[in-house]
Formats: sequence, C-alpha cells, structure tokens
Amino acid sequence: MRPFFQLCLAVSLLLLSGTACSKREKQARPDPADAADTAKILRLGNGSEPQDLDPHIVTGVTEHNIICALIEGLVAEDPETLDPVPGVATRWELSADGRVYTFHFREEARWSNGDPVTAHDFVFSYKRMLTPALGAPYAYMLYLLENGEAYNKGTLDDFEPVGVQAIDDRTLKITLAAPTPYFLAVLNHYSWFPVHPPTILQHGTIDQRSTGWTRPESHIGNGPYVLASWEPDQKITVTRNPMYWDRATVKIDEIHFHPIGDHATEERTFRSGKLHVTSTIPIDRIAHYRDNQPDLLRLDPYLGTYYYIFNVQRKPLDDPRVRRALSMAIDRATIVERVTKAGEDPAYHFTPPGTAGYQTDARISDELGEARKLLADAGYPAGEGFPSLKLLYNTSDAHERIAQVIQQMWKKALGIEIQLENMEWKVYLDATQRGTYDIARAGWIGDYVDPNSFLDMWVTGGGNNRANWSNADYDRLIREASTTLDPTQRFKTFSEAETILMKESPIMPIYSYRSKSLVDPSVQGWNPTILDHHPYKHLDLK
Repeated sequence: MRPFFQLCLAVSLLLLSGTACSKREKQARPDPADAADTAKILRLGNGSEPQDLDPHIVTGVTEHNIICALIEGLVAEDPETLDPVPGVATRWELSADGRVYTFHFREEARWSNGDPVTAHDFVFSYKRMLTPALGAPYAYMLYLLENGEAYNKGTLDDFEPVGVQAIDDRTLKITLAAPTPYFLAVLNHYSWFPVHPPTILQHGTIDQRSTGWTRPESHIGNGPYVLASWEPDQKITVTRNPMYWDRATVKIDEIHFHPIGDHATEERTFRSGKLHVTSTIPIDRIAHYRDNQPDLLRLDPYLGTYYYIFNVQRKPLDDPRVRRALSMAIDRATIVERVTKAGEDPAYHFTPPGTAGYQTDARISDELGEARKLLADAGYPAGEGFPSLKLLYNTSDAHERIAQVIQQMWKKALGIEIQLENMEWKVYLDATQRGTYDIARAGWIGDYVDPNSFLDMWVTGGGNNRANWSNADYDRLIREASTTLDPTQRFKTFSEAETILMKESPIMPIYSYRSKSLVDPSVQGWNPTILDHHPYKHLDLK
C-alpha cells in the first residue's frame, strides 16, 4: 500500500468525529407505523428527487424504485431470488432455435383506469422506446429485438419488420436478433415496461418527452400501486391500485418515497421514526450500528460499480495515457478501508467479480511509477502544465468525501490540481448527458445479472456511454459475445472487450458496491437481493 498515511489519518479523524452516540440515540426508535393509524404506510428514503417517472427516458435507481410500484412488465420478480415469474403474461413459450418468445396475457390484467392491458400496448411501447426522436438512453436494451437497432438508428423507417407483433389482444410474439439466454431477466428492466398509449397520445406524440403524462392527475399505470401525489423535494405517494390483477397479494396501503439527499438528515429521520428504510447510511455511522444496533443494519452484496467517467472529447482527457495515469494513481484499498468502510472491494475492472460466474483478466494497474511515466509521456512531467479540470459529483456527503480523497491522491501522486464541483441530481444528470463536464462521478448497478449489463453500455453511441468513447474492436467483441451461446467462449470474448476498456480507460472503476441501509424490524419481506430489488407487493408491516 502506498504511503498515504497523513491523508488516511486526516480522513480517519474526520470520520471519528461523528461517531459519538448520545444517550437519546440508544433509546428505542419510535415505530413509524404508530403514526399511520390503521393504514399500513411504508416510508422509504429514496436519495434524490427523481428526474421523471417515464420509464422510457429515465436512467437512475431513484426513478426505478418508484416506477416499479406503478408499472408491471411481461414478467415480474421472485421476491427472494429475483428469478422471472409471471407478470402481465401468465405463461410463455420459446421456439426451438431460442429466438421466438410467445407471451400469453392474463385476462384480468388492467390499467389503473380499467382498460385491459393488451399486446398492442406493448407493441406501441417498444415502438416508442425505439423511435429515434424520443432519444431514449436505454434504447439499446431493445436492440435484442430483430431489427430493433436498425429502426432506432434510422436505417429502417418501417417498424413492421421489428421483432414484436401482437397476434391478438392477449398474445405477443417477440423475435430476437439472436438467442439471448438472459432475455426473461432483461424484461424486468423498466425500458421494457409498457406505457398506456391513449394517455401518451392525449398529452403529445409518441416521441415527445416531458409532456405531463406522469403527473398524478394524468398517470395511468398497471402496477400494484397508483401515483397519488408528487410533492417536489418532499415525497411521492403511491396507493393501492384497485384494478391490479394480483391486488389480493398487496398488503401495504401506501408507500411514501422521500428524496432525502443528505445522508445524515436521512439517518436522523430514520432514528426519529419517520422512515422505515433508508437509501444508504452515513459513512461515520456504520460502526455505531455494527456495534450497538446490528438488527437495523443491512450491508448486503450489490451488483454494481462506483466509478468516474472521463469526457474523452476534452483535452487532455482525449489522450488514453492521461486517463490511465489518473486511474492508476489512486489507492483504491485506502478508499474502501478508510472512507467507505462498509466491506466494499477495490475495483480494478468495471464488471463486478463473479457476475453470473464471469471472471476477467482485465485489470487497471496500480503502479505509481508507471502512472507518472504515462503522464510525462503525454507531456505533463510531474504534472507540469496540466490544465485545471473539474471533478463533478451529485450532491452527497459520501461522494464529496471520496472526491476530496481522490483530489488529494492525484495532487500527491501526480502533482496535478483538480477542482471539485457538486450539483443536484437533475442538474448533474443533464450535465453528464450533454457532455458538459471534465470528470464525473458515476455508479452503475446491473440491470440484470450478466456481464453484458455492464459492458454493452460502452459501445459506440450507447445511450449511457457518457464518456463519448468509441472503439471499433470493442464494439465488435460485444456484438460477438451477445450472440455467442457457449458460455465459456462468451465470457472469453467479454474479457477481451473489457481488456480494451481498461487499456483505453474512458472510465475509472473505484470499488464494487455493497448496498447499505437501515431497515426497521417492522418491515417484513425486505430480502437481501443482488440487485437490491424488493418487489413491493410481497412486503408487509408488522
């Protein structure tokens, strides 16, 4: 480990300063259910104010948490394993060649206004998702469909040849471009969720964004809950959907999503009994809960990577030597041991180790001497002449602390000065989507349990490729892996692609996530899952 002793000591003192526990904190927490009278109201911390609730234009976990209460796809998730189980479709068949799925809809599936959910609704929704003018960031997820990519990229004008067809109102035929073993799991991502066509068209055209259809007075969904109210920066309330086909399973009457971005405020809100579950835990409070209230603490495996993005369109970050030098110069072990302190693992490649059995030889080196040589070869010996760059992060005390530590690591190891800049979630998303940043904090949680969920986002022109990076060999390898059925060869091809990704370093992996939350014992059915999904209809309050 490199001698970051003074830095680590400063960080340790900073964190220790917040660990004292008052007598009041040791008392029993008020029960959040006490304020709910006879109604069962689940109160969840949800990090940030959502960008939108349109499943076809959002990209964040914050939005996912709410959308999954309001909309259901062809399949749903088992509450313990997250394996695909019947949703709108009660059953399905797969052709012998592995390319054609036929889904049979349940007759009782209804939109919240009483309209039947039909196969035609899904055809409309997939057409909307792939319509180029909508600019859906996740449009590439539907490239699994035959001709889906061609339609989205404008080389095919007619949607008819795209691999989705309504055989009748309750039968949907999906034809894939190639056999896809993980396809059913992909269907639980909100990019594959349906929208209510009459509502979309009542508020605009199929390819219009932000038309107001997601406001409480307009929203129509088909999930276990309906959108009751949206108080910006306060809470979003969803209530039971009386039209939901499986409404008898739903036990909780309301869910309140609270966008509390400040982690210390969220933890105090939990202690006061006003939250059942937090979105995270302040770093300096983990030790307290480990030692004093372990029954409230959840530190679970989480399929995700915390990383920084380099805008490769901006100098000097257009030089891969500079990007590699920056990535090689940080001490990841110090960050997870002294800063995050929740059992995270240092990340030397992008895909979390063991994702669906995938292992890779790809690795970013941590040789400081090599990092300094690369920076010198790029024209900046000992950081001389290196321009002033900004490191952008969305508002969060944890992101700020990590950024401060990395800022000091870069200064000490490479002699360069980086400025820090924080923005609220929506503004941060806009800046990274438009490419108006130098370096930006990011996190990626797997959309499904497969390395493709991590590696396909960096293909040229990908909706979530906010580094604006492009490499033809990488694109080719990802296409090959996506159509390879032999798992050994498939993983080998992914590993070759990830080796290119680490060599070019448009991103800087920092650590593999663990989900961190406080959960009140009254919450029943909050199972640890690798994607941190908790299907709401299976939850209860004791």
